[in-house]
Amino acid sequence: MTSPKGGATRMGPVLVGYTATDAGDDAATLGARLAAATSADLELAVVLPADDRSVITPPDAGYDQYLRQQADTWLGRAEERVREAFHGRDRDAGGPHRHVRYDESFAAGLVAAGHETGASHIVVGAANGGIRGRHRLGSVANELLHSSDLPVVLAPEGARRTDPGAGITRITAAVGTRPGADALLEHAVALAAATGAELRLLSLVTVDLPPSVDTGVIRLAGAAHAEEVLDTARRALPDGIDAEAVVGTGDSIEDAVSHIGWEPGEIALVGSSRLAQPRRLFLGSTAAKMLHELPVPMIVVPRTRARQPQEGERR
Repeated sequence: MTSPKGGATRMGPVLVGYTATDAGDDAATLGARLAAATSADLELAVVLPADDRSVITPPDAGYDQYLRQQADTWLGRAEERVREAFHGRDRDAGGPHRHVRYDESFAAGLVAAGHETGASHIVVGAANGGIRGRHRLGSVANELLHSSDLPVVLAPEGARRTDPGAGITRITAAVGTRPGADALLEHAVALAAATGAELRLLSLVTVDLPPSVDTGVIRLAGAAHAEEVLDTARRALPDGIDAEAVVGTGDSIEDAVSHIGWEPGEIALVGSSRLAQPRRLFLGSTAAKMLHELPVPMIVVPRTRARQPQEGERR
């Protein structure tokens, strides 16, 4: 298999929504890996409540100053965590850069920061209490998935234990034929080119039916459809780009995902739900089921994409 070579494409900055929690450290570490692998800037952002956050508890200047100082301390901690990923790089050119924003919601503040910095991705961590190596969506991630027009990267619990300089070894795109498939494939190709990672196309075949139903014929038909989907995706690849194509089979989406080989340095890509508004994210049922078993980070890509800023350009 031939894979895209790194350096041909430089993506926009990687924006991390940071909190002083294990989930925040997961997001910062994964964000640093992605930024270093794509030669992109790393933006670390903390979102604080807006000044008009409550009519019951009016803003207090002393408390707001304390929060700002605390946010700076948190960002300093995050910067120390990821500094090794940018060893030897010009700080002004490669980051990490710190941002403290004020907004009514964490997700809204991140989306606004993403637009201001020209970010290519927004990275957030899993909710507290998740199983190591797995995803558990919290309120921020859920809100972000319903509102962002930028790709959202979900860091699984324990991502903070991975070396930020470990790089990205493979990009696996869960392809289909529904609206948004072309945007997903385009993003997967661009990410593989920017990281130098191998590209893998995945089509899932499952039979979510009662045990009493004879699934043999249905499974054969599903496998044939999966191969057709992969053939269509391969034909849509740009000239000179090759990709491995695999079919995941099982009695459920979770079963199929659990039986597919995943590399420690891998990232999975899925498209947003067909029910989502254009250029907005929403996690569909297939992607949500994948999260239950997926041991690697997941990127959710909007069905349609705005034009990506060129290097040095900000939105």
